[in-house]
Amino acid sequence: MRAIFVDAGAALGAVMQRLRRDSDIPVTINLQPDVTPEELPALAAGHEIIIIDHTALPTAIAKRIPSLRHVVFLGTGARSYMNPEELAAECGIAVHIIKGYGDTAVAEMAFALMWAAAKGLAAMDGGMRAGRWLRTDGVELTGKTVGLLGYGGIGAEMARLCHGAGMKVLAWNRTPRQAEGVTFVPLERLLAESDVLSVHLLLNDETRGFLSAARLARMKPSAILVNTARGAVVDEAALVAALREKRLAHAALDVFEIEPLPEGHVLTTLENVTLSAHSAFRTPEASDNLIEAALNHCRRIAGP
Repeated sequence: MRAIFVDAGAALGAVMQRLRRDSDIPVTINLQPDVTPEELPALAAGHEIIIIDHTALPTAIAKRIPSLRHVVFLGTGARSYMNPEELAAECGIAVHIIKGYGDTAVAEMAFALMWAAAKGLAAMDGGMRAGRWLRTDGVELTGKTVGLLGYGGIGAEMARLCHGAGMKVLAWNRTPRQAEGVTFVPLERLLAESDVLSVHLLLNDETRGFLSAARLARMKPSAILVNTARGAVVDEAALVAALREKRLAHAALDVFEIEPLPEGHVLTTLENVTLSAHSAFRTPEASDNLIEAALNHCRRIAGP
């Protein structure tokens, strides 16, 4: 049995080389990070396992890789890149995801984006680099209410950080949860009372466009929206309209409907937006956790 990491790039490729054991199955590491779906059949020929970081795998393409039996997706958002149910039903291919590897890293990014938005750091930095002494009025977050939209591992880490900063923590989850220091409330109350709304929902058919125009309208005009989950969870056009019309004070975004964010995208033109390039999970610690988990999937699939 053989595996191939089809879009490792130099950084994750080096981690794979370092963590792979001599007793593991062979893993071909493609250091070229940008691979098109059309290149996959030739690249992955003869491999039973594909490890994917960010390359789309349409079902029609998978059918052209007869050896393929397993996909190890590096994260939880496989549905952004493939249709797991179709792959299983039409190709007999099992899709394996990885949870929890970057909970702390992503929560720290959400926490940092929240503070950057509240203090106007991106605007001041941009202004000063352009030669303007741009002073902005910030918002004190101590004593304010943060609402967590979704409460998995990342949400729990965000709750820990916010509680330590003296914030009141509310949360809503699609299945009932309990956690010390967190008040779980109906969705309508979460939207209405949050000074900061931090999104931590997985993307699937039920959550695509979940933060619709109607739901965004329930938020305070003074509120900050933070999204480190998936861009498609938020209705991007509705978000842009709310920001333009000052019905929402600020959005701090690490994820977008289209990635990389196209040059000149409307979000890059709005002063009340703070942007980062889908980098919340990118820490050495999270990368080690991620690749070790991928190798563990391969070890389990290969068996004794």
